[in-house]
Amino acid sequence: MIRVEQISANIWCIRAWLLIPLRVWIVREEDGVTLVDAGMPFMTKRIMAFIEQLNAGPLKRIVLTHGHSDHVGAVKKIAAAESVPVFAHRIEIPYMEGKELYPRRKKLEVNVQPGLAQPLPEDAEGNVAPIGGLQPYLTPGHSPGHVVYYHEKDGVLLAGDLFTSKRGGLHRPMPMFTADMAQALKSSLIVRQLRPRHLEVCHGKSIQNPAEQLDDYLNEVSTTFSIPTSVWQS
Repeated sequence: MIRVEQISANIWCIRAWLLIPLRVWIVREEDGVTLVDAGMPFMTKRIMAFIEQLNAGPLKRIVLTHGHSDHVGAVKKIAAAESVPVFAHRIEIPYMEGKELYPRRKKLEVNVQPGLAQPLPEDAEGNVAPIGGLQPYLTPGHSPGHVVYYHEKDGVLLAGDLFTSKRGGLHRPMPMFTADMAQALKSSLIVRQLRPRHLEVCHGKSIQNPAEQLDDYLNEVSTTFSIPTSVWQS
């Protein structure tokens, strides 16, 4: 079952279920739409059909939070059909192309065809530049080049696998697939910086006003994984 849900004035979520929930997002832009993450291959037709049905203009770009297989499954077919660029953080690209081994994995993963994705634009200081109506932020930990995307106008943070959610609350990313939980915990401080009204995760339900839960989240995860306070307060 694949469902579509509007989560803000300019953002829609396409959610599916394959052992765990999967979510990708469609963002309405001035010149068309942006697809954030690309789920699994079986979601391809539904994603493309919804973009056409939305009638908000053509797909202009695909941006990825990271390159794990459950976030890039529809990339190749959609990018080929629509002739659109695919973006990921420059740190992530060699891992998802199979040139470098993802931390804690045993085999190289060619999740995205080499050369298909290009680096997100950066300014002279190395900060990731806005793309469409989204501001990306590098949030490593779950993967080396994980990125979240903030839609300031709608107050929505598209957080990929920086968190999961549990009963409407912030929950840790899946430990089995998280490269560095301490680094992921430090990256979660982006929520305090941005204070979004609404936070979206790939695996789980939406979270409202997540900054109000951040202190409890930090304490719980640091205790569970024996992460020193100095790591995420530095």
